[in-house]
Amino acid sequence: MDKREIISFFDGCAPWWDQDMVRSEEVIAAILDNGGIRAGVHVLDVACGTGVLFPDYRQRGAASVTGIDISPEMAKIAAGKFPDIRVICGDVETADFDRQFDVVMVYNAFPHFPDPARLIRRLAELTKPGGRLSVAHGMSREAVSRHHAGRAQRVSAELPEATALAALFAPYFDVDVIVSDERMYQVSGLRRP
Repeated sequence: MDKREIISFFDGCAPWWDQDMVRSEEVIAAILDNGGIRAGVHVLDVACGTGVLFPDYRQRGAASVTGIDISPEMAKIAAGKFPDIRVICGDVETADFDRQFDVVMVYNAFPHFPDPARLIRRLAELTKPGGRLSVAHGMSREAVSRHHAGRAQRVSAELPEATALAALFAPYFDVDVIVSDERMYQVSGLRRP
């Protein structure tokens, strides 16, 4: 998977991304609950796209939200919709951050990272001790695979079994959420000191 190809693909998707978004409020609520999104937390939304979860973070009283996306077009749309939220256009694996975060969320994006172990290691660096990392999808693992089998195939890897992803978390996080059912997929854990 080539990152330049990923950027090009998502730049092309950006103009219609929001209108094609399908949401289940019940699933989003579960993902946010499991992900520790609550009043006072500082959130890093990795591969934030057009900022689809930004209103949810606000509604729950997050103290701050930082979004990062490798696609300039996605980041531009997110920044335009939410001028009071910091949106960075860049690669989370190499971008410089001046802080760690209480919550790091990767929503509907994990298959687009070419090296899952490297990504988890990097996100561990960005998560405060006692903070939480969540990787989540608002659909089942099987539905994610079907969704990426089309034109996104060249910019997607297979979403790992939830237990396999939990094993990648294990060196850095105490995993306390593993959900992989017909509605959603989520692995989440607390950063060890």
